[in-house]
Amino acid sequence: MRVALVATVLALAVGCGSSVGAADIAAGRQKAELCVGCHGEGGISQMDNIPSLAAQLDQFIQWQLVFFRAGTRKNEQMQPIVEQLNNDDIRNLGAYYASLPPAKPRADDDPDLSKKGAQAAVGRRCASCHTDTYAGTKAVARVAGQREDYLLKALRDYKTGVRAGGAMAAMADVAFPLSEEEIEALAHYLAHFNG
Repeated sequence: MRVALVATVLALAVGCGSSVGAADIAAGRQKAELCVGCHGEGGISQMDNIPSLAAQLDQFIQWQLVFFRAGTRKNEQMQPIVEQLNNDDIRNLGAYYASLPPAKPRADDDPDLSKKGAQAAVGRRCASCHTDTYAGTKAVARVAGQREDYLLKALRDYKTGVRAGGAMAAMADVAFPLSEEEIEALAHYLAHFNG
C-alpha cells in the first residue's frame, strides 16, 4: 500500500499530466546553487560520502528528491533543502544535473580489486538495471565513476536496511547477500569504471 502511495505521489510530482511544463535547465542551474556546498561545482562532489550528481539521469534525480521531500528517504542535511523545493524545482534540477558531463574516473590504483569487482558485478547482475556501461537508465542511478566512498556507504546502507523502501527495495534485496569483500570490490570497480 505504501509503495503504491509513493508511486502515485511521485507520478503526480514529477510530471504526469498535460499541464506540466518542460524543465528549465537554466533555472535548475540557478536552484543548484543550494547543492554546490555538498555536491560540488558542476555536480562533482569533493566531500566524503556525498555523491556526485553530474550526469545522473533526470528521472533518478527527480525520484530521489521526491523521496527526500516525502520523508521516504531520510538525510538530516537534505531535509531542510528539499522542503524548499516545489515540483518545478525538482524537474529543473533533474534536467540540469542530467545535462552535465560525468566525473572522470580516477586512475585505477588496484586493478586486482577491480577484477574482483567486475566478477561480482556479473555475478550479481548489476548491468541488468544499471546497464552495461553502468550509466543507469530512466530512474536507475548512474554508478560508473561515482565516488568510491559513497558507493561503499550506499551498498552498506542497502545491506543493513538503513536505505530501503519504495523503489529502493530492489537494491536492498540485491545488497543483503553481499559480503563485505564484494561490497569493497564492487565500489572500487564501479568508481574506476571507464566503459
